[in-house]
Amino acid sequence: MVRPMFKSMGIAASGIAAQRQRMEVIAQNIANADVTRGADGQPYKRREVILEAASSQTAVYNPGNPAAQAMGSSSASNGVFGSPAFDAPAMEDGPKAIEVPVLSAQGGVGGPIGGEFGVRVAGIAEDQGAGRLVYEPGHPDANEAGYVRYPDVDTTQELVKLMDAKRIYEANAAVFTTAKSMLRAALDI
Repeated sequence: MVRPMFKSMGIAASGIAAQRQRMEVIAQNIANADVTRGADGQPYKRREVILEAASSQTAVYNPGNPAAQAMGSSSASNGVFGSPAFDAPAMEDGPKAIEVPVLSAQGGVGGPIGGEFGVRVAGIAEDQGAGRLVYEPGHPDANEAGYVRYPDVDTTQELVKLMDAKRIYEANAAVFTTAKSMLRAALDI
């Protein structure tokens, strides 16, 4: 069991890890905003990180949530993740035990982050939209009518999301630093 005085550090560390993942996915979206043909021959699909409270041990199948198409699930279940709702757990082998963060001798958090508190990445959702059509008859990927299908990535929206993720990351880093300073001050008493 994690001692209560370390929970604030664990929560902040889990937030830092989640926002780092979110920034990486947003950066991929921006970098691939004009990719008309990937390895599968289709335009790039915009991705979004799905976060959940780390206190829930499994992602829950929720067919009513079209915004969260999870990676790596079976096509039969449609693999939609969402907030705990109505159906059985999406994990085939059932719930996993909560893993508690390991505190190093230097006071840093390592190993699994979150445990019974914080936030974690539940999955990465892929946009199922068709994307936008742009008239470019000279483009190598143009169809018979001269239209090219581009990814449905709004660069401005992605930059706004990136700034949001950066600010949340910085806030979590400040919480972690403050908690560490408070623990050091408590040890000096």
